[in-house]
Amino acid sequence: MRWWVVGIILGGLLILYFFRRPRPEPRERGQKQERLNPSRKGKPVIWLMTDSLMAHAIDKGVDSGELPALGWLTEHGQYYREVVSSFPTMSVNIDATLLTGVCADHHRIPGLIWYDPGEKRIVNYGTALGEVVRNGPNRALKDGLIRLNRDHLNPEVKTLFDDMREQEFQSGAVNPLVYRGPATHFLRFPAWISGPTSLPEKQEVKGPDFLALGTFINPLKDETALPDGILDSLGFGDTYSLAVTTHLIRESRLPDFLFVYLSDLDKSLHKKGPSEIEGVRKLDQHIGELLDAFGSWEQALQGAIWVVCGDSGQTGVLSSGKDPVIPLHHLFEGYQLLQPGKTADSETEIALCVNERSAFVYPLNEKITMLELVEKLRSDHRIDLLVWLEEDWAHVLHTHLKTELWFRPGGDWIDPFDQRWEIRGDFAALDMTPDHKKRTLTYGEYPDPLMRLHASLHSHQARFMIVNAKPGYELAAEYSPLHKGGGGHGSLHHVDSFFPLIITGTKEQPKYLRMVDLKEYILRVLREKKSSH
Repeated sequence: MRWWVVGIILGGLLILYFFRRPRPEPRERGQKQERLNPSRKGKPVIWLMTDSLMAHAIDKGVDSGELPALGWLTEHGQYYREVVSSFPTMSVNIDATLLTGVCADHHRIPGLIWYDPGEKRIVNYGTALGEVVRNGPNRALKDGLIRLNRDHLNPEVKTLFDDMREQEFQSGAVNPLVYRGPATHFLRFPAWISGPTSLPEKQEVKGPDFLALGTFINPLKDETALPDGILDSLGFGDTYSLAVTTHLIRESRLPDFLFVYLSDLDKSLHKKGPSEIEGVRKLDQHIGELLDAFGSWEQALQGAIWVVCGDSGQTGVLSSGKDPVIPLHHLFEGYQLLQPGKTADSETEIALCVNERSAFVYPLNEKITMLELVEKLRSDHRIDLLVWLEEDWAHVLHTHLKTELWFRPGGDWIDPFDQRWEIRGDFAALDMTPDHKKRTLTYGEYPDPLMRLHASLHSHQARFMIVNAKPGYELAAEYSPLHKGGGGHGSLHHVDSFFPLIITGTKEQPKYLRMVDLKEYILRVLREKKSSH
């Protein structure tokens, strides 16, 4: 999902660029990031996060011999097919969960799009060009490039990069969206971007020791040519991420931990659906080239700890003829809906914030009850879950099964992640199997549903309802992106929620297979390699 930056800028500003024809700016010097001096506390960790990478594609490609690099890594390491992502399964929320080691109730990034009751507006980090343009490109650019890390990400929560600095490890990241850390960097916007927008020419940000962010932060510009021009999506693509990583490998400048984001696969799956394999073949080729940069694949395993993971899955969206889109703006026809780019006033009744296959519905008029929303939504057969808060209880309604469940933290029910819950109602509402004698829970269709829903309901101070679509369908507001016949994610369902994790070069194993637990795992791996060195 992180290629939204390219869509906003190239779609909204490229016309201005050609009309204004600005003079080429001289390359700035003297602002390069401090050169990394690797601490050599054992092997560095290279963490490759691939947007929407799924286990079924890896399994199929490895079995057929089409994915030699991924096959090599799985053969020589650990391979977990079902790791649980955060909810909603959208990039900004997922990344914030990984890098903070806490859920949305603590890191405060609810999703890709949400309503800010303090500013009485919709925050949209970039769902689609049409929606962003109506919400205001200035807002989207500032929210995504500056305010996400500086203001929205809870400043009281330490990131992985903060913890690494305290433990004397060097950290780096290439093309992350969530990147806050202890080191100072500068986003630099050329005149053809800063001129027609409210973006400054230079903006100080905080990040890991090494940070490369497309053309906006290019720490290697005086050392090597990188694909970061207009025709290269301003550097927000796999080619740039791989070029930076390859350079650091060949120059022996890898930090103790390097987080590399690869986005191209997600675009392919959204368009063609989760069965598409060509994007995975390209990914495998890229990984093979990184292994080659060490001299040989054997040397690559001796020289680094390799981690390849996805961030969520994608569910196939039905074709146009099968009515796959649930138009929330039609279901709430007759209400005064908050329009993108506008500020809510006393006349505004409802705000719709759609994260593909899930959505937040906000009744801004206090006279509108949750039961009124339920009556508008439960009749649509393409919706399965409606979830909202009643005081400190989460209320779950499964519209198809017509079952209800209430839960909150505490109590004597223990789930597979050793979390304790107090539960009332029908366990079938969330496809949970209870062992009444042992007071334990087994999860089914919805992985880790209690914690993920609890975290989402407490991710920001607002009154709202979570709407979850059945497999095959996606939700939409008036200007939402649609993926008919392609793929989508965002929901609580297992296909959206599971992602694969390959770890090669260490015997350390994650305690729990969840995104929220991987920060602790990374730090444990770094400490282990330091002590063994």
